[in-house]
Amino acid sequence: MKCSSGKKTLFKILTCALGAGISMMFLLFILGGGFMKQTYLEPWNRDYASHMADPRVRLAAAGLLAANNHNMQPWKVKLDQEDPMVFYLYADGSRATKEVDPLYRQLMITQGTFLEYVKVAGEKEGFHTDITIFPEGDYEEDSILQSMDQKPVARILLSPGNMEESPLYPEMFLADTNRGNYKKEAPDPSQISVLLNLSDENGLSMKFYTDHDNLKKIGKYVMEGAEIEAGVTRVMDESNAIFRTNEKEKNQYRFGYSLEGQGVSGLKKCMLQGIITLFPTLKEGKGASENFIRYTKTAVTHTPSYAMILSRDNSRTDQVRSGMLYSRLVLTGHTLDLTMQPLSQVLEEYPEMKQTYENFNHEYASRGQTVQMLLRIGKPVKPAPYSMRRDVLSLIKE
Repeated sequence: MKCSSGKKTLFKILTCALGAGISMMFLLFILGGGFMKQTYLEPWNRDYASHMADPRVRLAAAGLLAANNHNMQPWKVKLDQEDPMVFYLYADGSRATKEVDPLYRQLMITQGTFLEYVKVAGEKEGFHTDITIFPEGDYEEDSILQSMDQKPVARILLSPGNMEESPLYPEMFLADTNRGNYKKEAPDPSQISVLLNLSDENGLSMKFYTDHDNLKKIGKYVMEGAEIEAGVTRVMDESNAIFRTNEKEKNQYRFGYSLEGQGVSGLKKCMLQGIITLFPTLKEGKGASENFIRYTKTAVTHTPSYAMILSRDNSRTDQVRSGMLYSRLVLTGHTLDLTMQPLSQVLEEYPEMKQTYENFNHEYASRGQTVQMLLRIGKPVKPAPYSMRRDVLSLIKE
């Protein structure tokens, strides 16, 4: 709208400004992808895989919804060509986040989260899932990426069982991670008892902390880890490289980070996506680091309790089983109106984090134990938006 250069009344000035503002908002809405179909959310639909004849593919589609490191969805599925009731899960090393996870521990935990979702979905479909971890032996650690391609993380054998309405199955279709604010009240003793009983006999255990001293101490560790990470350029660059600016990029890639991960949704999300599309440097450099620290501080401030998953040692099998336990924790937590967010920074194993990592494990793990996961847990102020998911067929390995 062109404003007259002549004499202007206040009404004309306001009308002109309003028109310009509306035009700018519409432009940002378009740039952010406000009218685009969100194909990256299709896997969250309960009917998404229902038309697929192969039950193994349907169960893989369920596994696709599991929590995973940096939303890289680093899974490959191989269907046994001779036995229609057998399939294999492989770790996709090409999707590793090598700067924050140089020892691939988070990548292994992510394999476990997938397997537990497959198990829960199998019960719903009337299958018993017999999961064998590392059926062809452990990885060769000195050539681990090659080993990931050659050796499966798990063999899944399906056998007929009783079709059951698992109480956990509907919870798979809720967002697995809520990074928003949590209410002040911590889980009560009965809820914590239910969650503690999820630990299995495989050397895994859990701890919950709701007291003021530990909330303060753990929160300090979380902030220390976030500040270290924010100051390591190569680590931040790795994260920034997988940030999807707008709906077009999310539909194109269907993995990585987006504004939804910061709890932003609706019209505000579209406007911010439009702004970042216009000014892409906003997602990089000092601004990105400052935002990361600010969001972490807000999360710590609004955390009523922390939980940890610990293993007896730090074997690859323990790492996978830790992921399975985490998925059980997430799904059971949903039935109790609880939500969670992993806080991985202080447990990352690159050189700059070494001292903080060792201090944290020394303080919170018994001799020989490893803290595999640290998470905040509580009742969310508002539901979490869904994150991107790939098409399940893109997981199938020839």
